[in-house]
Amino acid sequence: MEDYKARIKQLRRELTHHAKLYYVYDAPEISDYEYDMLYAELLRLEAEHPDLYDPDSPTQRVGGAALEKFAKVKHTVPMNSLSDVFSFEELEDFIDRTKAPAGDIAYSVEPKIDGLSVALTYERGVFTLGATRGDGEIGEDVTQNIRTIFSIPMKLPEPLDICVRGEVYMPREVFSRLNAAREAEGKALFANPRNAAAGSLRQLDPKVTAARALDIFVFNLQSGSLYTDGRGCDSHTETLDRLKELGFHVIGSRERLRTAEEIEAYIVKLGEARDGLAYDIDGVVIKADSFSVRKKLGEGTNTPKWAAAYKFPPEEKQTRLIDITVAVGRTGVLTPTAVLEPVRLAGTTVSRATLHNLDFIREKGIMLGDIVTLRKAGDIIPEIVCANKDKRDGSEKEFAMPSVCPSCGEPVYRDDEAAVRCTNASCPAQLLRSIEHFASKDAMNIDGLGPRIVELLLREQLISDVADLYSLKAEDIAGLDRMGEKSASNLVGAIDRSKSAGLERLLAALGIRNVGNVAAAALAERFGTLDGVMKAVREELVAINDFGEITADCVINWFSHPQNRRICERLTEAGLLTSATAAPKGDKLAGLTFVLTGTLPTMSRDEASALIKEAGGKVSGSVSGKTSYVVAGEAAGSKLTKAQSLGVKIISEDELKAMIG
Repeated sequence: MEDYKARIKQLRRELTHHAKLYYVYDAPEISDYEYDMLYAELLRLEAEHPDLYDPDSPTQRVGGAALEKFAKVKHTVPMNSLSDVFSFEELEDFIDRTKAPAGDIAYSVEPKIDGLSVALTYERGVFTLGATRGDGEIGEDVTQNIRTIFSIPMKLPEPLDICVRGEVYMPREVFSRLNAAREAEGKALFANPRNAAAGSLRQLDPKVTAARALDIFVFNLQSGSLYTDGRGCDSHTETLDRLKELGFHVIGSRERLRTAEEIEAYIVKLGEARDGLAYDIDGVVIKADSFSVRKKLGEGTNTPKWAAAYKFPPEEKQTRLIDITVAVGRTGVLTPTAVLEPVRLAGTTVSRATLHNLDFIREKGIMLGDIVTLRKAGDIIPEIVCANKDKRDGSEKEFAMPSVCPSCGEPVYRDDEAAVRCTNASCPAQLLRSIEHFASKDAMNIDGLGPRIVELLLREQLISDVADLYSLKAEDIAGLDRMGEKSASNLVGAIDRSKSAGLERLLAALGIRNVGNVAAAALAERFGTLDGVMKAVREELVAINDFGEITADCVINWFSHPQNRRICERLTEAGLLTSATAAPKGDKLAGLTFVLTGTLPTMSRDEASALIKEAGGKVSGSVSGKTSYVVAGEAAGSKLTKAQSLGVKIISEDELKAMIG
């Protein structure tokens, strides 16, 4: 018994040691494979002996249970920001202002990490609280998410009571991998690593944060003493050196300088090297190094008088716009992209830049053949700032969006959001995404038909649209990678069962823009059959309660497409139930309209909606004077606020159940 206890203790100690070497000191002593083997052994032993659970074990830094929301935290020491300077002239003014009362002082000069500020609290050397900066006075408790950052020590080598401040960031390599994965999944891309880091740290599910591989540089002691004997540090430089001794990840490329000339030379040198860094910086922080000097200089209203942040200006280059290509995204949006003469910008060679939509091109006055000014938004995403009209020679041409989809050749339309879209449900460019949506839980709910299987079916040319799903046979699927006869049989069975899902789910599954579950249910209730919906005219659609002109136009546009109508016909021929199924089983809620908001304790919104409809009630997606009740759960938002302003009665899930009996 003592053997496995000792081994678990040893493994935890070794893994903590090697993680610190890897994440903090960038000096690993063992290979990734050796680390993984030790980690796997510890996982196995902890699973066999759950009584030895330790929240500080390396295996517990992958994220715990998801939170419903973040608790608020009042900072014991305000987390103030710094005053910005944008030129060497402003920087020299700051130097003069600090030297005038304090004399020939030294400054700690270090890169300004572009991330998210947090405060980390330790009690007797044990990490107890991680909080975001928030407004400087009140932040959010992100302790569980902070635990997933391996460069943050969970236990210090000494029993200190301290609070330190750091900047959480996403390394550039991690950011590139994350955006590549999101693009493959058809999700919106993060604009830059800072946004990605902020979004990752504020995930309610810590497991999502853990998967994002965030890092941190600790740059300040907020409160407490770094010595158990009460001895203090006299300068910022001493503090950072001491924090590094305690195991914190402290930035190494910092210097102690005295003159404006030295600081400006450092800024120029760092600016030239910033493209080669593993992390984003957006400037340089200059602080009086001595704590006694800081005390002498004092504090401003919101910023200290002894520090400033020099902000790098965005780099801009000019190049020629050779062409504009148009690609179709997975949601059917046609996106124009500028093809440029290659130019070196912010560390990389840029030859393409997104033009967003036709309105953007018109607003910027961009023409084919223009000399354009280019920069990187957030130093990451190339963007065109303007067209240089004074450099035109008359050969430039105006750009026009295509009238048919470049992928499938079918007509396109412009929606209310300035986007041009292809509405062909079988368009190759958006097929994978549309089939995934069709099979999803809130649509046809085909268990087992996830992204990997859909991709396999398309690659093997077993399907070319959603209607083809219903002609699949188990023997066709069994030979696919990692499928087998049982999995194939289960999938075909799930597809067959989805035939009885009913008109409400089918309409939601078709991927008609702005038609989710609530709008689909309203359509099913009004017209009763798929054929009835297909024949509906705009006036009938607009008359549906809470439907609106925009959604009505989306429905008309979708069903006006011959290929979409053909898919509906084939789904009907395949035996799908194309009539409404939500016939009330009772009338206790007859004549009442409900709106659902927030997270309910025991039911999903779909389940609550079904319950209301079965009792004869109606479910709406928006609050109005006609709303009878708003059923509010945890983290209810604007719908709750509107209900309160209109005097609509607000009830809980339990009260809803009581009404139904």
